[in-house]
Amino acid sequence: MAAVQGGMGDADIKTDIKTEPSADGFGNNNANDGRVLSASPGSTPVTPEDQQTLLAVLQFLKKNKLTESVEILRREAGLPENSLDPKANESAGAGSGGAAGIVDLEGGDASSLLSRVTGSSSAGAQAPTKGTVQSGSGRDQPDVSVVLSAYSQQGDPTLYKVYYRDLKKFIETVLDCHRAELSQVFYPLFVHMYLELVYNNHESEAKAFFEKFSGDQECYYEEDLRILSGLTKKEHMRGNETLLDFRTSKFVLRISRDSYQLLKRHLQERQNNQIWNIIQEHLYIDIFDGMPRSKSQIDAMSGSLAGEAKREANKTKVYYGLLKEPEIELPLDDEDEEAENEEGKPKKKKPKKDSVGSKSKKQDPNAPSQNRIPLPELKDSDKLDKIMYMKEATKRIRLGPDNLPSVCFYTFLNAYQGLTAVDLTDDSSLIAGGFADSTVRVWSVTPKKLRKVKSAADLNLIDKESDDVLERIMDEKTASESKIMYGHSGPVYGISFSPDRNYLLSSSEDGTVRLWSLLTFTCLVAYKGHNYPVWDTQFSPYGYYFVSGGHDRVARLWATDHYQPLRIFSGHLADITCTRFHPNSNYVATGSSDRTIRLWDVLSGNCVRIFTGHKGPIHSLAFSPNGKFLASGATDGRVLLWDIGHGLMVGELKGHTDTIYSLRFSRDGEILASGSMDNTVRLWDAMKAFDDLETDDFTAATGHIHLQDNSQELLLGTYTTKSTPVIHLHFTRRNLLLAAGVSQL
Repeated sequence: MAAVQGGMGDADIKTDIKTEPSADGFGNNNANDGRVLSASPGSTPVTPEDQQTLLAVLQFLKKNKLTESVEILRREAGLPENSLDPKANESAGAGSGGAAGIVDLEGGDASSLLSRVTGSSSAGAQAPTKGTVQSGSGRDQPDVSVVLSAYSQQGDPTLYKVYYRDLKKFIETVLDCHRAELSQVFYPLFVHMYLELVYNNHESEAKAFFEKFSGDQECYYEEDLRILSGLTKKEHMRGNETLLDFRTSKFVLRISRDSYQLLKRHLQERQNNQIWNIIQEHLYIDIFDGMPRSKSQIDAMSGSLAGEAKREANKTKVYYGLLKEPEIELPLDDEDEEAENEEGKPKKKKPKKDSVGSKSKKQDPNAPSQNRIPLPELKDSDKLDKIMYMKEATKRIRLGPDNLPSVCFYTFLNAYQGLTAVDLTDDSSLIAGGFADSTVRVWSVTPKKLRKVKSAADLNLIDKESDDVLERIMDEKTASESKIMYGHSGPVYGISFSPDRNYLLSSSEDGTVRLWSLLTFTCLVAYKGHNYPVWDTQFSPYGYYFVSGGHDRVARLWATDHYQPLRIFSGHLADITCTRFHPNSNYVATGSSDRTIRLWDVLSGNCVRIFTGHKGPIHSLAFSPNGKFLASGATDGRVLLWDIGHGLMVGELKGHTDTIYSLRFSRDGEILASGSMDNTVRLWDAMKAFDDLETDDFTAATGHIHLQDNSQELLLGTYTTKSTPVIHLHFTRRNLLLAAGVSQL
């Protein structure tokens, strides 16, 4: 793999971990969650609370034998020399009512110190400070005691049902135009009221509350409610990921100003402080001016673990255009020369290049600058491959509603090892599979067999100046139709070929991403950064960079010649299940079990788009060839279409009845293919879906558009297998559609 000049090296790039600031119930950002604690100067009076904090820090430093730091901090704080003596502190504590008692850390650790220090800052209706301990995997582990302290303030447990029922009755009686918007508060209020009851040991009241109101929640929260129903005791709440998700991220609701004023007035008139405190502390109300949204508009954007995305989250400019392709002369094809020499026939015209090819002639105004991120230089072999690609493009079939592609299906038979991932090379010459038995297998799908490079001793005998040196270095004795590669110690869940077909990436349950050479069929590097299963990995369209995502909720950007990640993309609330590079390689899209899709800027590490609307974990992503649109598929059986520039959902394709595991646009972007666990491949008219958009809607103050229910009009064809779920799709350079899956017979 070619090294990059001026690339993203260790010296010039910092690993960025981005998290979003929290906000209060009035839509105000509050970026003080991760505040740094500092000792007060000696001249400032030390309060009993401050003294307790300082003593805790001093005890911790002393325990870790940092005596010099202890002395410096003690002097700066103006504490007496015997302040760390337990007996002296006990007497001091007794004299002052125990306010400055000694903090015992003999059996404690860093997290208990953090909880002690940060826990003292929470009081009244204010949200407590979020204490997070960064684990080795880069996963934010919120301190449990700090998280749970949010539920320590309690009201009369018998009134919780009354409060909730009263609010429900009020919302059901308001005007229809406000009812749909205000109904959004039911679910987050239900969850937090239930958790408060459980935390304060009101188990019977919590059970009654859950049984009475859980059936009123939207159907797409069914899985979350199932997990919540298992939290029946205070002990169950400790270490529970679902609880931590709800507590550490504010549930976002988008409500019009008129609807919000109605809700606020009702709660103030009823003096319903219990519900108002929850709204202030746990909800982020994104208020907009204009007409309230309809029920269908709200349902289209709802369903994620933390509500909708804030509007400002999707306002950053995104350079979605394609980079200018290098100027490469396309030699005349033999067929073109023959056409010129035939008598009585006019010279054959070259087919017009498609929209992707035409982008290379001039710089796209929406494209990033060529050097925004360092990309690998083209080698001679890359230029030859570009020429082959351009030749294939001239023979490409133009697809459309009246000209659908042929579909070739690769069925894996007798795959007792358990097929878990599939990928094909860009030129469709190789297919690879990842298996549950931890192996990676590669097949040639052309008559050309797979060969290894000769041994070092044999390579020394080769004439390196000969024209066919690339053929001579290959060992014919090793030729076979497939190769098996061993190295992982767990099932292989993600697999990706490099654009030049020299390398293969695989990600596994063992927490590693491995880079394999397709010349020697051996493992070159094992990238270790994830401490949990890695669900997906993918090469950049230009090679060199790749992305991985997994159970630790973090996506990592790597370069093949760096054993540490260049970027860490942190923000998802659940497993990252799929990853995809933008065609210009400047952005990475990630889909998650938190039912959101995020778009990350490779240069800054920032999250520039958050898309919500799916009702289940996302398992497939695909960018349109022009880079302007993104398609996503999930366990809810829906394909959603997104406009990246405006940050809005622009289409919904319904038809599948099971999880969508693969999405692919045709090479010219006219057709979108979707493959599902329901044993079907469906073809959609992508061009019509995008052309029908009313661009004026994008400038509306509310930032919402009305989605047409035109799935049947856009569905061009359905291809059903006998009993083979579709787990991978691929369009060849001539627009033949290849599909792959493992037979269930």
